[in-house]
Amino acid sequence: MVNWYLQNGKESDIVVSSRIRLARNLNDIPFTKKYKNKDALKIIDKLEEVLPSIGYGLKLLKMKDIDDITIMSLIEKHIISPDFALNKNEIRAIAINEDENICIMINEEDHLRIQVFSAGLELEALLNLITEIDKKLESKLNYAYSEKYGFLTSCPTNVGTGLRASVMVHLPALTITRNINKVLEVVSDFGMNIRGIYGEGTKTKGNMYQVSNKQTLGMSETEIIKNLKLITEKIIEQERLARKYLTKNSIELEDKVYRAYGILSNCKKISSEECNKLLSDIKLGTDLGIIQELTDLKVNELEIYTMPANLQKYIGEVCDEYTRDIKRAEVIKKIINE
Repeated sequence: MVNWYLQNGKESDIVVSSRIRLARNLNDIPFTKKYKNKDALKIIDKLEEVLPSIGYGLKLLKMKDIDDITIMSLIEKHIISPDFALNKNEIRAIAINEDENICIMINEEDHLRIQVFSAGLELEALLNLITEIDKKLESKLNYAYSEKYGFLTSCPTNVGTGLRASVMVHLPALTITRNINKVLEVVSDFGMNIRGIYGEGTKTKGNMYQVSNKQTLGMSETEIIKNLKLITEKIIEQERLARKYLTKNSIELEDKVYRAYGILSNCKKISSEECNKLLSDIKLGTDLGIIQELTDLKVNELEIYTMPANLQKYIGEVCDEYTRDIKRAEVIKKIINE
């Protein structure tokens, strides 16, 4: 089974991935701002106890037992948050399956952050999956819930459904045509957050943007997903119009994407930052059918296995930044020529 981040889904030329997250807390344990280490360990024990009956192949891993490169590789794949990984200690853990499309962060900002992932625009399918998981957990655990406000969370902005849905979108044409800021302003006006690839407070890389809902209170889960999907479809429409405009001057576009392909396929050493920028052009060229030498799936491999930690996992050795830049060039050639 190929992991979700190496697959394609609906609208994968623009929507790289979809994610839904539920914030949940246990009623009989203080929230994370107030609890003590013994409370945090109790949460881990409770989840470890119920996991076998939940299914999905979920296994509990304590953060203190996971090596730093594996942790960084999970961040690069957007499976855990950078903030969660910063405090690698005995009171933090994850429950994750082999496909890595389900991951529960334990003792992050809330007791539980239940997450599901998919390639492409698959918000409805993810909502069905996470609702199923949530109901199974709720039958075993006593959630903190208010009849008036809904699910109670550490941060007031998550109260209600506790649901945060997001899509990662690749918008190179809007960037090239300098229409990106207009589109992002409109999206923000419709009650959506626009963030960098690792969420709040992070920068965009390779023309990737994360779009997510702001409101969790006063709306149903279905309404949140419907609104995000509607906004995402409008973004797709605008990006496709920008791509159509670019193809009118096909020589300029072909030159741009093939220059990127030429550097990547022939370089002897390349940094992560430069590689990321070039891969954005490569993906655009492949998705538009300009670059015939690559497939979408190979582009997915290049995007994952050229990241610092996942590169080291791929080659099976730990190395410094200078060596990584050399190894990255080798891995790129290997994937392209496979």
